[in-house]
Amino acid sequence: MKLYRSIGLAVIALATFMTSASAEETIKVGVLHSLSGTMAISETTLKDTVLMLIDEQNKKGGLLGKKLEAVVVDPASNWPLFAEKARQLIEKDKVSVVFGCWTSVSRKSVLPVFEELDSLLFYPVQYEGEESSKNVFYTGAAPNQQAIPAVDYLMNDIEVKRWVLAGTDYVYPRTTNKILESYLKAKGVAAEDIMINYTPFGHSDWQSIVSDIKKFGGAGKKTAVVSTINGDANVPFYKELGNQGVSAADIPVVAFSVGEEELSGFDTKPLVGHLAAWNYFMSVDADINSDFITSWHKFIKDQKRVTNDPMEAHYIGFNMWVKAVEAAGTTDATAVQDAIIGIEVPNLSGGTSQMLANHHITKPVLIGEIQDDGQFATVWETDGLVPGDAWTDFLPESKILKADWTAKLGCGNYNTVTKKCSGQNF
Repeated sequence: MKLYRSIGLAVIALATFMTSASAEETIKVGVLHSLSGTMAISETTLKDTVLMLIDEQNKKGGLLGKKLEAVVVDPASNWPLFAEKARQLIEKDKVSVVFGCWTSVSRKSVLPVFEELDSLLFYPVQYEGEESSKNVFYTGAAPNQQAIPAVDYLMNDIEVKRWVLAGTDYVYPRTTNKILESYLKAKGVAAEDIMINYTPFGHSDWQSIVSDIKKFGGAGKKTAVVSTINGDANVPFYKELGNQGVSAADIPVVAFSVGEEELSGFDTKPLVGHLAAWNYFMSVDADINSDFITSWHKFIKDQKRVTNDPMEAHYIGFNMWVKAVEAAGTTDATAVQDAIIGIEVPNLSGGTSQMLANHHITKPVLIGEIQDDGQFATVWETDGLVPGDAWTDFLPESKILKADWTAKLGCGNYNTVTKKCSGQNF
C-alpha cells in the first residue's frame, strides 16, 4: 500500500513539475484593449499591433530563449472591467507585462492593480499628465508634447484669438483643458474668449453644439476648436461640422484623439484643412516608417489598413521592454524597471526615443492637416525631440513636483519645496 501511495505521489509531483515547466516555456504578454463598445474604433488596431510585434519578435527567436505568447482580453470600453481584466492577466494568466488602455479613466482604473501586484503597464496614448507610477511607462504624449505645442501653433501661425475647448467628459479632457485654460490666460487670453464644452462618451447629437461654436466664432476674432473628443463620438461631430459648413478656413479644429484610424470611418472631404497634433503620422517620409507600414499590411492582410500614433507608441514601448528584459536577463518587474531607464530605441520618424527617469519618453511633435484621402500632411514640427513632462509647469500645484524613478529620488511626485515624496516610492 505504501508503495502504491509513493508511486502516486511521485506521479502527482511529476505532473505538477511538467505543468510548471510548460507554463514557463513561454513569456506571456497581456493585451488590454477594448475590442467592443465606444472605444473599439480606436483600440482594436492597438491589439493587432501588439500581436504583430509579438509575432516579429518570435521570428527573431523570441526573448531570453523563449517564445512570447499573447494573452488578449476585452474590457469592452467598461472602465471597472479594465481593472478586473488587468487583475486576471496578472494573477491568473501570469503575464510578465501588459500593453493596453486608451482613455485615462481606463488607466486610472487599472493603476491600483498594477501597483498592488507590482506588474508593468505600457500605456500608448496621449494623456493629461499629472501622474508618474513606478509600474507604468507612458509612451504616448504628455501635454507638453502635444496640447501646448498645438496651442502655440494656432496662436503664433494662425493668429487664433478665441478658443473652444471641446472634450469628452472624463479625466483626460478635463485635466488637459484645465492646463490649457491656465496656459491661455497666462498668454493674455481673456476669460470671455475661452469656451469650454463637455459631452458624454458616444455623444451623437452635435447640431446645437456646433451651432454654438459657430456663434462663438462669429465675434470677429479668429477662432479655433481644440478637441479632446474621444472615440466614436468624433464621427458625428465632424459630420455636423460639414453639415453646417464649418470649414478649416473659418474655424479650424485641432484634434488630439483623431488619427488615421478614426478618419478611415467617414468621408473626409468636408474636413480637409482641419488639424491634428501627434508625434507620428502614417505619411512621415522615413525608411523605417515605410518598412513598418509594409510589415503591418503583410501581417494584417489588408492593404487599406492605416497606421497611427498610438501604434508607434506601442512599437516604441514594446522594443524598449524587449531591450530592458535582455539587459536585465529576466522579466522580473523590478529588474526591468531598473534596466529600462535610459534605454533608447528607434521611432518611426527616422530618429530615436529614450525612456526618461520619470517613465515618459522623448518624442518629436508634429501638426498635420487632414487630406481628402484621410491622411495628414505635416505643416509644422519641432526641431528635435521633446522630453515628456509628468507634471505640468502651467499649474502652480504641479510646477513644484518632480518624478524620478532612479535611486536618486525613487519617487513619482517629489515636492521640491517640502523635499518630501507624497505618493508611491521605492
